[in-house]
Amino acid sequence: METCLKGIAEHFPLTEKELRGYSSLGLAYIGDCIYELFVRTMVVTKGNDKANHYHQKTISYVNAAAQTAMMEKIKPLLTDEERAVFRRGKNAKSPSPAKNQSSHDYHIATGFEALMGYLYLSGQMERLEELIRICLSDVDNL
Repeated sequence: METCLKGIAEHFPLTEKELRGYSSLGLAYIGDCIYELFVRTMVVTKGNDKANHYHQKTISYVNAAAQTAMMEKIKPLLTDEERAVFRRGKNAKSPSPAKNQSSHDYHIATGFEALMGYLYLSGQMERLEELIRICLSDVDNL
């Protein structure tokens, strides 16, 4: 999957300076999509199933509470740069309030998504995949 995502990102190159200028919520916007794509891919490749079953499995990993748990797993493994991106995302002021989740989890999940978006847009596909695989490493029922 890393090669495919890298191919997409290479069509929209950003300089390091441009990337640093992106808002945390902008990074979280694309990071949410990238993380969900990984989860959906893992769910679908576990075997043929009904679409609603895929959806139910996916949403159990793509929600604020689950992303908060994922962040706790990878937090000790982050570089200083990754920690700073996460912190910026966590502290970003969202224009909409958290829905059906705690405010704490919503902020942590936004930081998690910002980190995913940053790694994707900066072309760090191996690192992105490594962290997502660690997040989902003990998941048997995907």
